[in-house]
Amino acid sequence: MSEGKYIYCIINSADEKDFGDMSIGGRGDRVYSICYQDIAAVISDSPVKEYRISRENVLAHQKVMEMLMNDHDILPVKFGTIAGEKDGVKSEERIRNEVLKVRYKELISLLNLIEGKTELGLKALWKDMNVIFQEIVNENREIRKIKRLVTTENPARARGHKVRVGEMVKNALDEKKKKEELSILRFLKNNYVDVCRNKVFGDKMVANFAFLVDKEKETEFDNMVKQLCNQYNGEMQFKYIGPVPPINFVELVIKFER
Repeated sequence: MSEGKYIYCIINSADEKDFGDMSIGGRGDRVYSICYQDIAAVISDSPVKEYRISRENVLAHQKVMEMLMNDHDILPVKFGTIAGEKDGVKSEERIRNEVLKVRYKELISLLNLIEGKTELGLKALWKDMNVIFQEIVNENREIRKIKRLVTTENPARARGHKVRVGEMVKNALDEKKKKEELSILRFLKNNYVDVCRNKVFGDKMVANFAFLVDKEKETEFDNMVKQLCNQYNGEMQFKYIGPVPPINFVELVIKFER
């Protein structure tokens, strides 16, 4: 198997540095940077292969970026990106010439976009779905009417009513989630630069946000999340993570011919 260079991210740096042996793959390869003008690619030695998306590999990729976040603005590179040698051109030179040099203006623009910012994640989940479903029934006269028919109609017709009730409750639940999502965003609106609404899973999850926040406002954002928890008074559970690399807002896709 041929050897190449694994790329973790692009950073704002004019100095080439050694970051230690924390590379993906478990071989203990050193992680270091190579520069072009005032930007650098953070890389390590790696076999030219496809890395399996496993917890161990993803965490190794993430750990390198998180280590760099304290001192640099970073542009995450898509997991599993590897440059190999081609036609006698070494992997490092390919990265320097085909990525840093050719895409220099784009990379500088993206670095300016996320300069001094970080990503914070916030998930909102209802604690007791029985309470939420009862609220939906109480708020919807048509659902209450059809539920009464279920108990009085013959079994064949009752099954049809049950299906209709299920559909109406699902639609009402989706609308309720949208209202809560907008309410949370309004509450936090002056404390973030951008927001990404990620997919929600199951009935309990109301919202799954990624926020792009100025680092100097991170403490203020933390306090607003605490106030948000108090406002819902135990009705909703919030899972708050970060800071993490701004992967929801920028993720570089780099392709190399082999």
